[in-house]
This record gives sequence, C-alpha cells and structure tokens, in this order.
Amino acid sequence: MKKSILSLSVVATIGISSVFTSSIPTVSAASKIDELTKKKTDIENQQSSVDSQINSKDTEISNLQTEQDKVKQELERLDRSIGDAEAKIDERTKQIETTQNEINQLKSEIAVIIDRINKRNELLKERARSYQETGGVISYIDVLMGAQSFGNFVDRVDAVATIVEADQRILREHNADKELLEQKQAKVETDLANLEKMLSDLERLRANLGVQKSQKDQLMASLVTQENHANEEKISLEEEQAILASQKVAMEKAIQLEKQRQEELARQAELARQAEAARQAELAKQKASQSQNKTTSSQSNSSSSNTGKVAAAPPVSGGVFTKPAAGYISSGFGQRDGEFHAGVDIAAGGAVPIVAAADGVVIRSEFSSSYGNVVYISHSINGQIYTTVYAHMSSRTIGNGEIVSKGQQLGYMGNTGHSFGQHLHFELHKGPWNYEKSNAINPVGIVPM
Repeated sequence: MKKSILSLSVVATIGISSVFTSSIPTVSAASKIDELTKKKTDIENQQSSVDSQINSKDTEISNLQTEQDKVKQELERLDRSIGDAEAKIDERTKQIETTQNEINQLKSEIAVIIDRINKRNELLKERARSYQETGGVISYIDVLMGAQSFGNFVDRVDAVATIVEADQRILREHNADKELLEQKQAKVETDLANLEKMLSDLERLRANLGVQKSQKDQLMASLVTQENHANEEKISLEEEQAILASQKVAMEKAIQLEKQRQEELARQAELARQAEAARQAELAKQKASQSQNKTTSSQSNSSSSNTGKVAAAPPVSGGVFTKPAAGYISSGFGQRDGEFHAGVDIAAGGAVPIVAAADGVVIRSEFSSSYGNVVYISHSINGQIYTTVYAHMSSRTIGNGEIVSKGQQLGYMGNTGHSFGQHLHFELHKGPWNYEKSNAINPVGIVPM
C-alpha cells in the first residue's frame, strides 16, 4: 500500500522573545530540552523504521523482477512452441491437400476398377446364363465327345482348357480388383482420418498454448504493475527519509539553540540581580530613567514600523506571529471547489517580500511540482511545535537548516507550481506538517492578516 504520509515530525526551536511567554503558557527549561531530545529520538526511530521499509521494498522489487524474468522465459518457450505448432499445422494442412489429391486420383482409379468389375459381372452373368441354358460343364463334355478323330479331340481339349482358364482368369482378376478396391478405399480413409486427427490435435495444442500465453501475458502485466507500485512506494519512503534527515539536523540545532537561550536567560537574570542593588540605591532616579526608556522604546518601535512600510514588507507585529506578506486574502481556509484548502492565499502585485511568521528553523527549502518554490519552517513555542508553509514564491533566499527570526525575508511572492496568479499560499500546522495536512489550522485569528 502506498505510503500516504510523509511525516515532518518535529523540528526545531530557537530563542523565544519575551512576548511569546506573555501569550503562551511557559514550561520549565529542563522539560523543554527533554521534550526536544525525545522528539529527536522519535525522528531517529522513524528513520530506522523507514530504512527497514525501504529495504523491504528493495527485496519486494527484486523478487518481482525475478518473477518477471521467469515469466519472460516461459513466454519465450510458449512462443517457440506456438511457432512449432503453426509450422506442423501448415505441414499437416499441405499433407491433407496432397492426400485429397491422392484421394481424387484414387477415386478415378476406383472408378476404372468398378467399371472393370461391372463389365466382368456382365460377362460372368452371360456365362452363368450360358451354363444354365447348355448345362454348364456338360456342354464341355459334349464338345469333347463330339470329336471325330483323336487329333480333333486334342484340339477340342485345348479349346475347352483355354475357355476354362479364361473363366478362371476372369474370376481371379475380378477378385483381385475387388480386393485392390477395398485396400485403396481403406488406405484413403485411414490416411485421411489420421491426418485429420493430427490436424485436430495440433489445433487444440495451438489453442491451449494460446490460452497459456494469454495467462502469462496477464501475469506479466500484473507483475509490472506491482513493480511500478512498489517503486512508487519506495520513492515515497525515500522522500520521507530525506525529510526526516533534515528534521534531525534541525532538531540538533534546536537543542543547541535552546541551551544557548537558557544560558543567555541565566546570564540576564544574573545581570538583573546585580542591577537590582544599584536600582535600590537610586530608586527615584531609576523610575525617571525607566520612563525615559519607555518613551525611547516607543519611538524606536514606531521608527521600525515605518521602516518596514518603506521596505514594502509587512511590519513586524507584536505577539507570537507576524503577517507573512503584504496583500489581501484572496482565498480562505477550508473547502474550495470540492477540495480542502489547507491555508490562506494572500495576493498582491509587484515585488512583494515574503517573511517568516515567527522565529524558527527551516526544515525544507525546495521546488515542488505542486507548491512551486516553497519553504517549510518549524517553530517550537514553549514546548508546542508549529509548522508554517510558504508556497508559490518566485524565488527563495533561505536554505535548509537555517535559523530565521520573525520578519526575516524568505523570498518573493510569485506564481510557481500549481498556481493561478501571483499570491502566497500560507499554511499553519499545529504540530508537524504531513501529506494529509491533518494538523492544518486556520491561521486567521492566530497570525495577523
């Protein structure tokens, strides 16, 4: 069965800004690293399972190819046998034609023999009538007794002997012709029956071989289909293995970055503790300073926002996520034209920058036949994995495994892949991305739009 899911099981995490913790419940640092380590182990287990499945598919494909070789040999044998049968059928057909010609010749000979027999029958009937009228043998005695001298008697004896011999010869020839007639008729009938039986047997053999060849052709077609199916499943598994490998690299970076983030938080906490003593001494002055700092920070944010607008990129908003591209929503999340639309489409004209919706690690940056230029980014926000997808870009400026910050440019809006008009197809998944997109959620209301 074709594998339907290319799991993008977990990915990575990076430093989380303080605004994240204000909107999403926090978890302990140790728990977070343990969770990431567990997910890395899960990825390794998945890789091992996929390796095993790929090896199984290799074995299945090899077995199918072996079976195909056997069927090919059997088909070659059947082709040879059918060819031999066809040759023998042609030979027997010619022999039957020859025998038919012989039969026609024999029929002519038989007709001559029958004519001779009929004439002899008439002659014998005449002799029989003569015997009845003259007394048969008695007439020969009368002939002998009527001799007037011994010489005349000898002459008459010779004449009678000649007549008797002629009658016996006629009878012998008559019997021989009847026997010859029976022999030739029997031979013709036997030869023709034998040839017709051989031809019938060969026709049955040819039909049987044809059935066997048809069955073998069907078996070969089935084996080819199975091999193609197994190859498709193997390709699917290899794609999944490549994604898992990318995720493992991203996860390792995520663990490293989380450790660095925790070290930085600890360092900042120590600095804050040291600064607290000084702030206690000059509390009034610090309050004034803090007020001034707030004003400065507000001006800085305003300046940053203006700069973003000037750069034609969407301004980086507060909170966990920011808008990934300037423009309007041209198609929403949910059912569309009888299919599930797993994200929202943001459309705009011109050279429109695409930015990361949140801090994260790039799982995959590639060109897909459906997504076109696409980037997958994983975000680990206080233990919860989110995955964002940015599709149909005209170009990409980010590579696999790179760490990105919220608002960092990934490329430009485009119309690549299975797309109709320039737009960004943006997906948000609560958890890893998968082929069925079962983790997809509506980004509207979560990501500023």
